[in-house]
Amino acid sequence: MTVTADLAVSLDGYIAGAGVAPDNPGGDGAEALFAWIHGLASRRERQGLTGGTENRDSELMREWFDATGAVIMGRTMYDLGEEFWGDNPPFRTPVFVLTHRPRPALVKEGGTVFTFVAEGPHRALDLARAAAGDRNVDIAGGANTVRQYLREGLIDELQLHVVPALLGAGLPLFGGPGAPRASLQQVRVVETPLATHLKYRFPK
Repeated sequence: MTVTADLAVSLDGYIAGAGVAPDNPGGDGAEALFAWIHGLASRRERQGLTGGTENRDSELMREWFDATGAVIMGRTMYDLGEEFWGDNPPFRTPVFVLTHRPRPALVKEGGTVFTFVAEGPHRALDLARAAAGDRNVDIAGGANTVRQYLREGLIDELQLHVVPALLGAGLPLFGGPGAPRASLQQVRVVETPLATHLKYRFPK
């Protein structure tokens, strides 16, 4: 079982644009970050739809879906995404939400169950590992949540889908006080017209 973080990021290092709000969950310029995903056959499959583009980007997305047995996210990511994901979210696995505002578990269609964890990131990871079995646990975001797990040395693999766009401002993935320092092992580089997919492993 591997703990992963798999994120789309702009060329200037942002995982969301400026102006993130409930009615603008990806922030300004978010379409540039995520347009490559929406038409993929593998993504449409997760939404119960047919059709879509079958290409290398779709293969990489399907690889992530198939390998992931549980997901961890922060409460802000959940609050911003809840309406957008609707009744049949694309995760189709248990999702553990880090929060200071616990609430009962929320069961959605397709196998997604949101469990709200108020006991911190280590407790969320223990629960996610138990739920994932021999599949991976993915730290989905947002940036603060990914940084928490990076600081604790709990992420094994990092995959960045770098899109050819400059947002100019927004929510950076890296940097800031307490930012971790590490030398990573490059595992894979896949270039497509839509994104450059970079996969790294943290040495143990």
